[in-house]
Amino acid sequence: MLGAGAYVGWNIGANDTANCIGTTVGCGLISFRKAAILVAVFAIIGAMLQGQYVMKTISRGIVSTELDYLAVCIALICSGFFVTLATFYRIPTSTSQAMVGGVVGIGLAVGAEVNFSKFILIAESWIICPILVMALSFGTMYLVVSILRRFQTKSVLFQHAFGWLAIASSCYVAYSMGANNAGNAVGPIANLDIFPPQLLLFIGGVSIAIGAITFGRKVADTVGKGITPLDIPGAFVAQISSAFGMHLFSLFGIPVSTSSAVVGAVVGVGLVKGARAISKKTIITILVGWALTPTLAGSFSFLLYKAIRLLWGG
Repeated sequence: MLGAGAYVGWNIGANDTANCIGTTVGCGLISFRKAAILVAVFAIIGAMLQGQYVMKTISRGIVSTELDYLAVCIALICSGFFVTLATFYRIPTSTSQAMVGGVVGIGLAVGAEVNFSKFILIAESWIICPILVMALSFGTMYLVVSILRRFQTKSVLFQHAFGWLAIASSCYVAYSMGANNAGNAVGPIANLDIFPPQLLLFIGGVSIAIGAITFGRKVADTVGKGITPLDIPGAFVAQISSAFGMHLFSLFGIPVSTSSAVVGAVVGVGLVKGARAISKKTIITILVGWALTPTLAGSFSFLLYKAIRLLWGG
């Protein structure tokens, strides 16, 4: 049971590390190894301090009925599998969407009462969050570019300052990821009421950290270089905008897509340079991944649970 939760957490770290450090690594500011260590530390801190809000939503906010062990394991494994698949193909998908889809699929399979109003609210946040972050990122980047143009004689000093700010913002994104996504990894287990919440959040945070260090490089290249070329100020703006959006939704217990927040922020930065600076092919690939992940996770969770129960005569 805990192993299945750790597997989902590992997937979160492997896929969503790119959302924390892809822009910083992509612009050559810091090595992947150092950045991954920073992600690991701050993801654990975020999980322990503020991960309980999303964990409550995943645990009982969508499906209020207590699930059995089989249902929880299937929801975790199916959700994790499709994130693993996306990571292998370097697509920054949403672990939040995968887990919510998996929980809804399992809820329907066991005949539990699914809170569709809560599900719709969460689904709406997946659209609102990247648009909000994109607008914030665009406005902030426009302001930063204006400031840099006015103080061209001090551009080297500003670049140095933005470099440190970009690293600091990576830590903030990692904190926000831990706060929002650790609950995705262990929320279904919390539904069983057999483990202390803080223990579950610690396991979720540590497994995210391990995923970041061991397998986070693949998707980092897509986010940092594949959407639009980023300089150091652009990396800072993209990260601080996405971190703010994720943190805001975390406080309301809404599991948003870390990927959509960061991709929205990167697009916002790219729009300041002009629409031609954005790789439309990469954006389309990412959007397809976002649509398929919750759909497939929910469908396979539903079908696998039904198939196992049928075979076991349950």
